[in-house]
Formats: sequence, C-alpha cells, structure tokens
Amino acid sequence: MRKPILALLGAAAISTAAITVAQTDGAEDGAMDTSAITSGSYSTDPSHTLVVWGLDHLGFNDYFGIFGDITGTLELDTETLSNSSVDVTIPIADVTVASQGLKDHLLRAGEDGADPDFFGPSPEPARFVSTAVHQTGDHSAHIMGDLTFNGVTKPVTINAELSGMGVNGMSQKETVGFHGTTTITRSEWNLGWGTQFGLGDEVELDITVAFEKD
Repeated sequence: MRKPILALLGAAAISTAAITVAQTDGAEDGAMDTSAITSGSYSTDPSHTLVVWGLDHLGFNDYFGIFGDITGTLELDTETLSNSSVDVTIPIADVTVASQGLKDHLLRAGEDGADPDFFGPSPEPARFVSTAVHQTGDHSAHIMGDLTFNGVTKPVTINAELSGMGVNGMSQKETVGFHGTTTITRSEWNLGWGTQFGLGDEVELDITVAFEKD
C-alpha cells in the first residue's frame, strides 16, 4: 500500500501556519540544530495534528480517512530522550472520509442488536499512551505504547521523526513537529468486518503532529 500523501498535506498546513523552523548553517542540506528545542511540557495543536489511515479495498485500490482535533501532551526531556512520554486522545466519532455513504457505514449501529460493522454510532475516543521511547537516530525514535481502541488495549510501536521546530509565528509558542508511521491489524481491536471477503486487515497510520510548549 502506498504511504498516504495526506500526512504531507498536514505537514504543509503546519508550514503555512507560519512555524519558523530553527536551522543550522547546514540548512541547505536539511540539517537541523536540535539544541534549540527545550525540555518541558507540550500540548498538541489540534488544528494541525492528524492521523491518516489507509486500508486495502478488496485488492482493487486503497482508500483513506482522517482523524483530527487530536488532543494530548508531550513531556519532553531533551537530555535523556528515554524519559520523554506521550499521551494523546483521538476522537473516532469525528472521522473524515470522502464519501458520506462510507461515513454512515463506519458509524452505523449493528442490525438487530448485533455488533456494528465498524465504529458504531457513539464510539469512544482512542488513546495512545507511551510506555518507552528509544532514540534511533539524530532526529528519530521508536515510541512504544498502548493503544486503547474499541474497548481493546494492545501495544503499538510508532516510528517517529522530528519534522520541524521553532516558534509558531501565529501563536508565538515554542513548537516541535513530528511525523510518525505504524501499521495495526484492525481485527485485533475487534474491527475485522469484511476481512472474510477481502477487505484489508492491516491499516497503515500516518501521523503528523505539532506540539506547542505550555
């Protein structure tokens, strides 16, 4: 499955929100001076934080959806990154898809008291709480944590990369941005409807998040 390009659009939205990125003299080759980032408590910028999901449609093509208005916190320790932590909440009921018919199906109740095919009419928000952070490079880390979704909690690892940092020209807040990717198997969260006739079980998640210092 192709990586969804919508996450890149989310990153572009962050840029157009006038985040000024601190850069080193090596900026021409994409280097970043991470010494400009400070430790402390950060909160998501919900207007510029997205989770994009992609699913194989019966082997014919891929289709995508977006979760937005994501809230949460980052406790950042720049001296010892492993001491950092993330806790975010994702409102499932506000899922965005291109088709109203698909959205209706995602949020439809089950027939005659049966479980819904997907999220159902009043889904609880999903929540990701980190349990460990392992630095993998100058600007990257694996963030391990527990994803609670549809009444099930399972471990997930996010491959995260620093995408920007500096002062947001609109809010005047110190801001750090990250991109992240992971893949989950939806049937493990009791959302396996359609897999029996070829609807994809693996769901790719592309994450673009901006955290503003409190």
